[in-house]
Amino acid sequence: MKVVVTAQGTTLDSPVDPRFGRAATFLLVDTETLEAVAHENTAAGEPQGAGTQAARAVIMLGPQAVITGHVGPRAFAVFQAAGIPIFLAERGTVREAIAAFKAGQLALADHPNV
Repeated sequence: MKVVVTAQGTTLDSPVDPRFGRAATFLLVDTETLEAVAHENTAAGEPQGAGTQAARAVIMLGPQAVITGHVGPRAFAVFQAAGIPIFLAERGTVREAIAAFKAGQLALADHPNV
C-alpha cells in the first residue's frame, strides 16, 4: 500500500511534520518495501489555501492513505471527496509512523482537527 506521510525532511528517519498544508515534504511510502520518494510541498509558502493546494497535489501522487498530525477543514474535504483516509501521527519519525500505521495504532481522522 502506498501512503503519504508529512515530513520535515526527505527520508524515513525524518520527523513527521504535524502540519499538513505547511509541511515541508510529502513522503510517498510503500508500506511493504519501505521505498520512499520525497516530494516538496510547493504549497507550503502560499499565503492562503495551502491546505487545499497541498491536498490536490498529494492526491495526484496516488496514495491510498495520508498520515499527518493536523488537517484543516478544506484539505479534509478534498481528501474525503477523493475517498482517501487520513490517519493521525504528530510525533516520531516517518518510519515510526509507518510502523504504527501497519500495526493499526493510528487514529482515523473523522473530522478536521485545526
